Amino acid sequence: MDYMRKLLAAAVIAVPAVSGAAYAQNVKIGSVLSLTGPASFLGDPEVKTLQLYIDRINKAGGLLGKKIEFINYDDASDAAKANAFTKRLIDDDKVDVIIGGSTTGSTMSMVPLVEKAEMPFISLAGAVVIIEPVKKWVFKTPHTDRMAAEKIFIDMKKRGLTKIALISESSGFGQSGRKESIAAAPKYGIEIIMDETYALKDTDMTPQLTKVKNNPAVQAILVFGLGQGPAIVNKNYAQLGMKVPNYHGPGVCAKEFIALSGDAANGVRLPCAALLVADNLPANDPQKKVVTEYIKSYTEANKADVSTFGGCALDGLMIWVEAVKRAGSFDKAKVRDEIEKTKNLAGTAGVVNMSANDHLGLDLSAFRLLEIKKGNWTLTE
Repeated sequence: MDYMRKLLAAAVIAVPAVSGAAYAQNVKIGSVLSLTGPASFLGDPEVKTLQLYIDRINKAGGLLGKKIEFINYDDASDAAKANAFTKRLIDDDKVDVIIGGSTTGSTMSMVPLVEKAEMPFISLAGAVVIIEPVKKWVFKTPHTDRMAAEKIFIDMKKRGLTKIALISESSGFGQSGRKESIAAAPKYGIEIIMDETYALKDTDMTPQLTKVKNNPAVQAILVFGLGQGPAIVNKNYAQLGMKVPNYHGPGVCAKEFIALSGDAANGVRLPCAALLVADNLPANDPQKKVVTEYIKSYTEANKADVSTFGGCALDGLMIWVEAVKRAGSFDKAKVRDEIEKTKNLAGTAGVVNMSANDHLGLDLSAFRLLEIKKGNWTLTE
């Protein structure tokens, strides 16, 4: 059974046909996403994905006899607004689950509220701090920045690249990526000999890159950031005629990153979900049907390329729907317990196996190391 059929089957299982009048009390999914601001490239595909699949579930008969009401707020890439909207979702809208924030900063501003309210919360942001230490009511779907650093360092080690320059954005995701990279590097024999940063709204990283270029000991660079910043790094890298291998974190796993970087994207290596290389996956790969169905559905509905960010939103929705199915209820505590028991669920980010000690459920094998060639994603392994 493919992913879409599984989603719809989960929605209507053991429920007799109901009329529109029977939808007297809706089940509510709340969401706080970055639809505008610097992180809008995350929030836009996330909200479109959630709306697309919630509409399909409702059209197929709803979830356990109830229509899903989707309530979404735009935090404009502002953590303070995310906090305020989360409070509204909990206190005023009385939602049954929250999926999102888009960014680490927004997510971490939401965590204290969902924990206090005992609200199931599935984040779509990247930093490992979201789930470590484990927080009872908090889960996430994207791979962590720690996993990204480790995947990159494994590849660097294979290529004999041991002395690197780290360039990170001074935001939640960028700084968490910096911290995790510094912590993981010694394990793989990598030495970070330069440590540069840039601000979220900076439009020129030439000063940082010039210092890197002038250090002959640097064998590669690693960029951790979101939005336009990493693309600006690429353009400045090309303008300076730099040749050392160029790696990026997973915060740019979208065609928009390639478009913003232009030819300067070619040669970049980065860890991303299998979604971006669906055509290259073998037929027996457990994610093959999942990602190909999502690509078809999303592109037909939105006339736009998929990104891993929208895929993570679908994974979050699927995890919750499957948990509701197993619980046979929308009771928040029961659903939370079932989310934690998620096993062998093939999503766009990987095959999810959660536990009481792991509220992500993915390992390094879920990451695919890609290289951009001729403006497109290619597998390196």
